[in-house]
Amino acid sequence: MSDKQKMNVESFNLDHTLVKAPYLRLADKKIGENGDEIYKYDLRVCQPNKEHMEMPALHSLEHLMAELSRNHSELVLDIGPMGCQTGFYVSLINEPSYEAALDLIENTLKDVLVATEVPACNEVQCGWAASHSLEGAKEVAKGLLDKRDEWTQVFA
Repeated sequence: MSDKQKMNVESFNLDHTLVKAPYLRLADKKIGENGDEIYKYDLRVCQPNKEHMEMPALHSLEHLMAELSRNHSELVLDIGPMGCQTGFYVSLINEPSYEAALDLIENTLKDVLVATEVPACNEVQCGWAASHSLEGAKEVAKGLLDKRDEWTQVFA
């Protein structure tokens, strides 16, 4: 990146050829004018440009994580999918502990494994209710949990 102009979006400045998924990486921190701190994490599930999550599995995992994570922490602002389908952004407010973020993701994924339905999987609450896969979401969650000991190593 040194020969290129720095871009406004943090992840566009990350050399995706050097990372090793899965991992959880602090991607950004912002401090609001009242002192609140926003921590944005890159939860990379799939190796960039080598693999990706299928949309029904990604979509269901997004619903499950967004809903279930809030059972573990009131500090979750958002969990949203990356357009490249390789991971999620996890945004927390006033939670500076990387360990707490790791625990939050681990506990949420464990909840996904025992879920019996995808929350808000209907036309009233979801913009593409036909595109869901509970089993696909569980497969992705299991794969991530199986590699839990690798989450803190971002680069190969």
